[in-house]
Amino acid sequence: MVRLILTFPLLALFQCGTDETVASYGAAGQIWTLKEIDSQPFAASAQLQFHGDGKISGHAPCNSYSGTLNAPYPWFEIQDLSATRAACAGLEAEGMYFAALLAMTQSEVSGNVLILRNEDGHEMVFTAAE
Repeated sequence: MVRLILTFPLLALFQCGTDETVASYGAAGQIWTLKEIDSQPFAASAQLQFHGDGKISGHAPCNSYSGTLNAPYPWFEIQDLSATRAACAGLEAEGMYFAALLAMTQSEVSGNVLILRNEDGHEMVFTAAE
């Protein structure tokens, strides 16, 4: 019994370093391509990747970006989002993409589909790139 009591704190220490974000629940190892925002096709190109260390990265219509996820699955919260500063014809679409991405608060992974949504009913639908 004493061994069992001493084992629990050690197990808790090992759990502290695990990633509990959407990456650990099927999103890591994929390049996710945005298909829709609020049921409207997204005509520009935007991609999102999840890394096992709680980091994200991707390519918006003009710039590459990175950030940190700060919420356990199924919650979704991006912090420290930074992007390069190239100008292109797709800056309006890029602004829409970043605004939508930062407003998302929940995530769901189902096979090759990733859905991000918030409590206001807004939704982003991504598919895994082939």
